[in-house]
Amino acid sequence: MPSVLDQRMDAAMAAVVADEGMLPLASIPRYGRALPVIAAAPPTLGAYFAHFAGEHAHATFLVAGDERLTFAEVHAAATGVAHALVARGVVKGDRVGIAMRNSPSWIALYMGIVMAGGIATLLNGWWQTEELSAALNEVACDMVFADPPRAKRLASLEDAHCAVIEIDDARPLAAALRPLGTGDAATAMPAITPDDLATILFTSGSTGPSKGALSDHRGVVQAIFNYLAQVMTMVGIATQDGNPPMGQPSTLLNVPLFHVTAEIPVMLQSFAMGRKLVLMAKWDAEEAMRLIEKEGITYFVGVPLMSFELLTHPNRAKYDLSTVADFAAGGAPRPAEHVRRIAEEMAGPDGKGGAPLIGYGLTETNAIGTSNWRSNYIAKPNSAGRPSLPLVDLAILDDAGRPVAQGQRGEIAIRSICNFREYWGRPDATAAAMTADGYFLTGDIGYLDEDGYVFIVDRKKDIIIRGGENISCQEVEAALYEHPDVAEAAVFGLADERLGEVPGAVVVPRDGAVLTAEGLAGFLHAHIAAFKVPQTIWITHAPLPRLGTEKIDKVRVRATYRALAVVG
Repeated sequence: MPSVLDQRMDAAMAAVVADEGMLPLASIPRYGRALPVIAAAPPTLGAYFAHFAGEHAHATFLVAGDERLTFAEVHAAATGVAHALVARGVVKGDRVGIAMRNSPSWIALYMGIVMAGGIATLLNGWWQTEELSAALNEVACDMVFADPPRAKRLASLEDAHCAVIEIDDARPLAAALRPLGTGDAATAMPAITPDDLATILFTSGSTGPSKGALSDHRGVVQAIFNYLAQVMTMVGIATQDGNPPMGQPSTLLNVPLFHVTAEIPVMLQSFAMGRKLVLMAKWDAEEAMRLIEKEGITYFVGVPLMSFELLTHPNRAKYDLSTVADFAAGGAPRPAEHVRRIAEEMAGPDGKGGAPLIGYGLTETNAIGTSNWRSNYIAKPNSAGRPSLPLVDLAILDDAGRPVAQGQRGEIAIRSICNFREYWGRPDATAAAMTADGYFLTGDIGYLDEDGYVFIVDRKKDIIIRGGENISCQEVEAALYEHPDVAEAAVFGLADERLGEVPGAVVVPRDGAVLTAEGLAGFLHAHIAAFKVPQTIWITHAPLPRLGTEKIDKVRVRATYRALAVVG
């Protein structure tokens, strides 16, 4: 039965998207059907920036150390970038890369690229030389902006075919952008349509090499507005309860902008909300708490580990975190105990705020998918939530692409106008990822409960088949995480002559803890069936490698430890 909050959210959303509401719906033909769109959304990113930067012109937009910039100042800088790019010969459809850490420069460059008609190509700032080279060659990048560390890596590329412009993003915005030069402010910008291409983001590589996911202006803007509709729904409920949000909203920008979570629901959504972004150079839990208190942060989002570090930090009581209404997470599930503790321990002195929230979306869906809010999340902490209205159509499909019955497992598939267009230069991969009627196949295995909540149980390609028995890697990892001394864990298949595959695992202990393979195996035997217990468990004190999304890099982990198993 739908919860009280679900019923209130559905009613509030219906009011938001009604014909007389703030975000009425229209439709557009795709895949032989009419897909919903939010009619009030601007047609392109450039129009979106111009409208909302004007509406919030004098409000603070970016805080980076001592530098504070208004919406108008950032939009003016981005306009200068666009004119300079046109003067340099950038034309509609050119790929222009950004290989930089989070900074005001990164944001102004992104804005300027899409305003000039270029395709903002977001390169993983943690990639090393070979990875950067592969991505640049993958999409035939014409130009790339790089901060000093990334510029140094790019300089060592013998086959670099694109211009590299170094941006010292540690300097104030105007000075940092000076190497780009200027253009003629009277030069008209190219005419951009909603169908023109806007961005390339690279997939996480959790099942193989990264691919460039290409999106158009309409898809990105509609994704922003799908998030806005959700925000308006919750604001409406808070207002009904006599607790409307007051003052300027604000959030930390503590996840990398090359990741879709930071790009769309954090950075881009902030324009429409008039929201202040406080940039962090790198993640540090105590510095985050200092900034939350100093800047009056109202919304926190990051990978689950970040909010857990705040929750368990020994100095948490020294800081006032009561301005934060929601502690949101994405990229990985939270353990149920973490959800409960956030709800109980992170509320302000009045018992309000500090509520847990989780979302599920992908690069290819431009971050939209599902969300699980507040009391609903507490009630169903293992669920990614319900499909995010008003644009998301979610289905659970079998291997033939047919919907399965409620409660049965299948591949999670998402259809919306926000979905990416294609993988750059990879028509076969694009075709394999999409159904004929427009669903993106996420590769995640899950099911829907009777209330329409999604439960993700595994990755389609992350299953071990041991003598005919399917073993969920995620299930075994979850069992390992139940051990109080386990900090990180990854489970994967090892070749076995008799059974085909057997499970193996690598585990990182918490600081100061001592773990043994024998002890962990004994612990697991008490929690999961014997055939699921890893045959080999490695203990390491080195952090497991991670992707740009902060997910554990299972490809590298599997390769490393499968090689060790062969040698051993």
